[in-house]
Amino acid sequence: MNLEQILTSIDLRSAGARMYQLVFELYPICRSITGAGFRATLCRIREHIPFEIHEVPTGTKVFDWTVPKEWNIHDAWVKNDKGEKVIDFTKSNLHVVNYSVPVHQTMTLTELREHLHTLPDWPDWIPYRTSYYKENWGFCLAHKQFQELQEGEYEVCIDSRLTAGSLTYGEYYLAGKRRDEVLLSCHACHPSLCNDNLSGVALVTQLAKLLSNASLEYSYRFLFIPGTIGSITWLAHNEDKVPWIRHGLVVANVGDPGKFHYKRSRRGNAEIDRAAVHALRQRTEGFELLEFSPYGYDERQYCSPGFNLAVGSLTRTPHGRFPQYHTSADDLNFVHPEALAGSLAAYLSVLQILENNSRYINLNPKGEPQLGKRGLYRAIGGSADAGQLELAMLWVLNLSDGNHSLLDIAERSGLEFAAVHSAAKTLEEYQLVQAVPETSGEQRERW
Repeated sequence: MNLEQILTSIDLRSAGARMYQLVFELYPICRSITGAGFRATLCRIREHIPFEIHEVPTGTKVFDWTVPKEWNIHDAWVKNDKGEKVIDFTKSNLHVVNYSVPVHQTMTLTELREHLHTLPDWPDWIPYRTSYYKENWGFCLAHKQFQELQEGEYEVCIDSRLTAGSLTYGEYYLAGKRRDEVLLSCHACHPSLCNDNLSGVALVTQLAKLLSNASLEYSYRFLFIPGTIGSITWLAHNEDKVPWIRHGLVVANVGDPGKFHYKRSRRGNAEIDRAAVHALRQRTEGFELLEFSPYGYDERQYCSPGFNLAVGSLTRTPHGRFPQYHTSADDLNFVHPEALAGSLAAYLSVLQILENNSRYINLNPKGEPQLGKRGLYRAIGGSADAGQLELAMLWVLNLSDGNHSLLDIAERSGLEFAAVHSAAKTLEEYQLVQAVPETSGEQRERW
């Protein structure tokens, strides 16, 4: 089964429900860029796809960065002078600033306030805060809860550990007919936040599972990594694999009900950029195209000038553009199975274009070949409109000079890629066009 067949036969409603179920299962786990929570998440995902788990020791140099100490947390709380827990990590893992150093001491409310984080504009929500690379500690709480704190003494406890350990990431590789690769990368390091980015984790898992049963032209590499340090670590340890990456997408924020957004790669008009835009134009009522910016998710690392990979990012509402972003409101009520299913369909549409974007040579280039005698053209002329397939055949015949790809033809003609691809396959069957063999490793020529 190829990608086109998967796209037309998949039960998207069931797929959306499966992805939402995985989000539901992973939601309670306290994750970070290292530690037991990240490993537990990978173990859950591994029940669906048999990927490799890699461990990179603390202190390992990765370009200009160093793999940090491993962070694990057992418990955390703040008690008032009556012994009542006014902040309790067991009720929400967002209550603790991620990567907080251990602390156990008594202090006044004035002293405690220096370590408390709230969202006055959203008084019922708990913010998500981190301190990965500067040793610190803190608590996050709803602003309403903060306003209820009374003057007095508070006992503060964060039972955490920062020790020499390792950074963990998961990697799943599917070999296709060609060695050239499509990279699909998602960050899996945030604690109980659903859209950012358990939605991405669930979608990549589902994609990997679907593609594992498909006949593939490209090889595919799926990465489940901690944000920033994870992609930098993978790149530093896999420079020999980088030249084979032909296309890539960073997957995040795909479970909310917002419209699609596509952020171009640094190259701006790479094949992945064009395929994503074409797929979105054909499949949705509206989307927003974003130019590349060195701010965002791991596309920043893949698109850094030393690599300049053709990696974009396809999301629904981008990071920072929905008020629930990095708050407790990014919960199980914010993501929807229907949105996940629609995002899966969009990704499959993009990949289907990449898989089938061949170039052809017209074997009868002098004038149009007579399609009617081959049964490829309507028997009675005079109609104002040619059928889409007939029109697509004419475009394929005219532009099949060995230089134009099917995506080139679809863009220039304004036709759907699926119609152009179908026309090319029909013409090939009748020996009117011939596919040009792909040159594997075009990316390597730049290195």
